[in-house]
Amino acid sequence: MNAITINPASVSSDDIFLQPKPWVDAKKYLWFLSPAIPAIGAGALLIYKANPKKMRALAWVGPLLVHAVIPALDRIFGEDASNAPDDIIAQLENDPYYAYLVKLFIPLQMAANYIALDIAADRKAPMLDRVGVTMTLGVLNAIGFNTSHELSHKHNKLDRFLSMFTLAPTGYTHFTVEHPMGHHRRVSTPEDPASSRMGESYWEFLPRTVVGGFKSALEIETRRLERRGESFWSVNNELLQGWGMSAAFWAAAVSKFGVGVLPALAGQAVYSSSLFEIINYVEHYGLKRQKKADGRYERTMPEHSWNSNRIVTNLVLYQLQRHSDHHAYPTRSYQALRHFDNTPQLPSGYASMLLPAYIPSLWFKIMDKRVYDHYQGDLSKANISPKRRSKIFAKFGFKSSEV
Repeated sequence: MNAITINPASVSSDDIFLQPKPWVDAKKYLWFLSPAIPAIGAGALLIYKANPKKMRALAWVGPLLVHAVIPALDRIFGEDASNAPDDIIAQLENDPYYAYLVKLFIPLQMAANYIALDIAADRKAPMLDRVGVTMTLGVLNAIGFNTSHELSHKHNKLDRFLSMFTLAPTGYTHFTVEHPMGHHRRVSTPEDPASSRMGESYWEFLPRTVVGGFKSALEIETRRLERRGESFWSVNNELLQGWGMSAAFWAAAVSKFGVGVLPALAGQAVYSSSLFEIINYVEHYGLKRQKKADGRYERTMPEHSWNSNRIVTNLVLYQLQRHSDHHAYPTRSYQALRHFDNTPQLPSGYASMLLPAYIPSLWFKIMDKRVYDHYQGDLSKANISPKRRSKIFAKFGFKSSEV
């Protein structure tokens, strides 16, 4: 066999240096930021515990992180709209590294819970500090909703278990049933309790989504068990399993720290759940899927979710802000979620939108015009609060036979 020789003179520098480089995930090690959050919280609380008089500000590390530090970092580091190439998606999905990172959050979260509850149960600690620690724990467990969310879309039994276990401190474990089977089917419709309506304040949305989500979870799980020929009280009832985990967590906390820990347990549960629901409020505000001729809603499309490419919040929340792709492909893992051009974009990251959402007049000033522009002035296509429809139409000078 004759040897093949290559004349070096025939190989140009362009051939050498312009070869496409293999794609690598530039954020691969930055994803550690999400499990780092409970570690940062736990570390700050340990420092506070060692010197509570001089380190009182650290009792409030959670609210400071979510309302000040992360929004500031989002502003500094800006946006990242890059996507993985299509032929890399399967490789990313199959890389166990990313799944390990999600699960790493859980032991760190539980360690933070132990430290925070230990401090909050100490009656010698100043009341203001105990409130701060309770709110810090609420923030950490609220970010845990995101870990639970990522795992709730998997079909592996261990992932489903961990999804519920992550929410055990909050008592909000019914989310793991309602979200994939309820919200994802009804998203951006008036029937969805987790999709906010244009003109609806967060304070109006909150009771509607809490009650509606709970009722939806009961209906979904009851129907699932009936299809299996089982009663609601079956050991296979995922709602009962989740509530059992919460009861065990709270009982263990009371056993360890005494009944004095109950106000902190209740406070962090309410605060963390309210933070989770405010993200729900932001994600689909005013957006609506249109009905087809047969009366059914069109399929969920990229234009039915608000998105943001603010990089720091995306690292903390496993790219939850790429919400359009998540609803298009619910089982797609966070590292493979894509940015879509021409989708509804928030003016800033989710973390920066929290405080405006608490203030209805400010929120409406920021977001209502965006909904109007998204529908190019045709507000008949928007998901509008029924009691504010006439007022909103008048505000934008829109006339409709529905008014």
